[in-house]
Amino acid sequence: MADITGKAKVLPVPTPEESNTPEHHEMMGQILARTIEEGKREVPAAPSPLVCKPRELESWRVFKIMSEFVEGFEAIRKYGLAASFFGTSRATFEEHFYKEAAELAGRLAKAGFAIITGGSAGIMEAANKGAFEAGGASVGLNIRLDQNQGLNTYLTDSFTFEHFFIRKVMLAFASEVYIFFPGGYGTMDEFFEILTLVQTKKIRKVPIVVYGKEYWEPLIAFMQLKLLAEHAAIDTPDLNLFFIADTVDEAYDYIVKNAQC
Repeated sequence: MADITGKAKVLPVPTPEESNTPEHHEMMGQILARTIEEGKREVPAAPSPLVCKPRELESWRVFKIMSEFVEGFEAIRKYGLAASFFGTSRATFEEHFYKEAAELAGRLAKAGFAIITGGSAGIMEAANKGAFEAGGASVGLNIRLDQNQGLNTYLTDSFTFEHFFIRKVMLAFASEVYIFFPGGYGTMDEFFEILTLVQTKKIRKVPIVVYGKEYWEPLIAFMQLKLLAEHAAIDTPDLNLFFIADTVDEAYDYIVKNAQC
């Protein structure tokens, strides 16, 4: 949005009360409609990453973000009861984790859960394989990266995102249970994202399962000792927001008892 000089016009920041009025909604609706109309004609063939905040409103980027949100919600809304699996995309962990992810996903698929993963390799592929071979819905919400992040071959439905934050929103709202197998930064990012959303009541309390006691216990000990005991950075009930499982039976029994659509 620009003034008569062609320079970017900075809108005043509304108060919370002002931002929830029909007048404000109408104004923002007009700006959004105009931005989307402009942006859909300006999307570059190879969009550059957003390195720092733009000095001017990039209509094409707003359009890409909005359209990806719409497509993402369309992709997940067709599934009722669902379980999201998170974990490494690499084949560097103990083999039993992959077998147990496939077994748990297969059992949940037979119980009526759609199985949702990041759609790539490793634990994600194992969970999709378990669901696919059980005849259930096997969904991949992938992310486009420079390095190889292809879709696995066990998907009945998939969508590939350009923006990590939109993919995270879809994964956070896609399921009635979240299952975390061992993984790296991405798995930890999703784990703490879901914990924070539940802790702050931005999403309702849902079953969160961490699988593999030996792998997760050092992190949980850090949370107990440093976050809670030493610094009171979390509250005692926050340590009860997730369930630790070490077998497929433990995880399955907890999920079917606590998951609600």
